[in-house]
Amino acid sequence: MIDIASSDALENYLMICDCDGVLVDSDAIAESIIVERLEALWQQTGVQRVVRPLLGLRTEALVARTAAALGRTIDEAQAASIDAEVVRAAVQAPMTAEIDEVLAAISLRKAVASNSFADYVRRVLDRTGLVKFFGERVFTADMVSNPKPAPDVYLAAARRLRVAPERCVVVEDSVTGAKAAVAAGMTVLGFAGGAHAPDERAKNLRNVGVNAVFYSMRELPLLVQSWTQDQLARDGE
Repeated sequence: MIDIASSDALENYLMICDCDGVLVDSDAIAESIIVERLEALWQQTGVQRVVRPLLGLRTEALVARTAAALGRTIDEAQAASIDAEVVRAAVQAPMTAEIDEVLAAISLRKAVASNSFADYVRRVLDRTGLVKFFGERVFTADMVSNPKPAPDVYLAAARRLRVAPERCVVVEDSVTGAKAAVAAGMTVLGFAGGAHAPDERAKNLRNVGVNAVFYSMRELPLLVQSWTQDQLARDGE
């Protein structure tokens, strides 16, 4: 086994993490707010079944697609109000269990690539102390032309940090984000442990082409180490 912890070649590889649902346990908070607000607005139940598969999209896009699926309407002001409420609550979300220890155990350079905006992500990283793992390597939806599921934010991270996409391993929890990372040509590890319905989430992640699914953050260091070993061997480093 190559000692990846001491290999100078590690600078040629990168681990990219989504924020919501990976670093912080905010997806359940967002889902609850969106469902509650839309059911009150439209005076109907059953909204959750439409919302849940769309988590990971920008809130405005999520509510618009939910409205279209249910034959309802929502205006820009209503969508913006829901988004603002989600941000206010999600910025206080707790860290994903054991994520601090897990990130400390992984030797690769780390970046964040989020479908949220920069101000929100930086507030989350500062509040949780996770900024120490990422520094300025933070890439967000307001930095690119197209949000996830387009690959733009992942490709921007790879380009800025001068790492080839095939040398990036991504940690994603949503189908939306996983589609973006797969489209970017990166290896994708799908985290299903934070979902309300983990087996359903795992199935959906596999269906969009993630390379592996895991349920506990404790599994992540070994998954990343195995991927890194394979990359170093393949690249002859």
